[in-house]
Amino acid sequence: MISVAVFVSGSGTNCENLIRYFSQSDRIGVTLVVSNKSDAYALVRAERLGVPTAVVPKVALQQPEVVLPLLRQHGVQFIVLAGFLPLVPDYLIEAYEHRIVNIHPALLPKYGGKGMWGHHVHEAVKAAGDSETGMTVHWVTPVCDAGEIVAQYRCSVSPADTADDIAAKEHELEMTYFPQVVERVIGQTFGC
Repeated sequence: MISVAVFVSGSGTNCENLIRYFSQSDRIGVTLVVSNKSDAYALVRAERLGVPTAVVPKVALQQPEVVLPLLRQHGVQFIVLAGFLPLVPDYLIEAYEHRIVNIHPALLPKYGGKGMWGHHVHEAVKAAGDSETGMTVHWVTPVCDAGEIVAQYRCSVSPADTADDIAAKEHELEMTYFPQVVERVIGQTFGC
């Protein structure tokens, strides 16, 4: 079984969705949830579903001697960023080369980069008057939101939509497609 760690910073709806989705798989399993924030509700969601959790504050994230043994202890072979806000340090990208994906709540390359996360993205889509938005899954590289795009899914935006409406539409795409994309990418990566 391919062991997956999900890195989170917030409430963890995508994290829970991934755990539930892969609980039905005999090929892939979420074996660890890592958060940079001790109060991230994603940790509660993971614990309720029986998945081990770890808190790795931003300072500790920069220390390979802290993070790599933790991942090895849980046999982690692939990492999924699901609302994880800190930049992933270079050593982790090198250790898991082409084995870390991120979800972004916009159609990259639009609305990517530093400071563009969560509601900031949806407000930018609204302010620009875009007629569509969506989600992007991409490979993680040292440059924020610049990795090769793995998949994108789109939804329409109307002039009457608020940033909250846009967020709800985009989130629906995440709930529907993110686990499937992760499953496909892991299958391609490991030939399973």
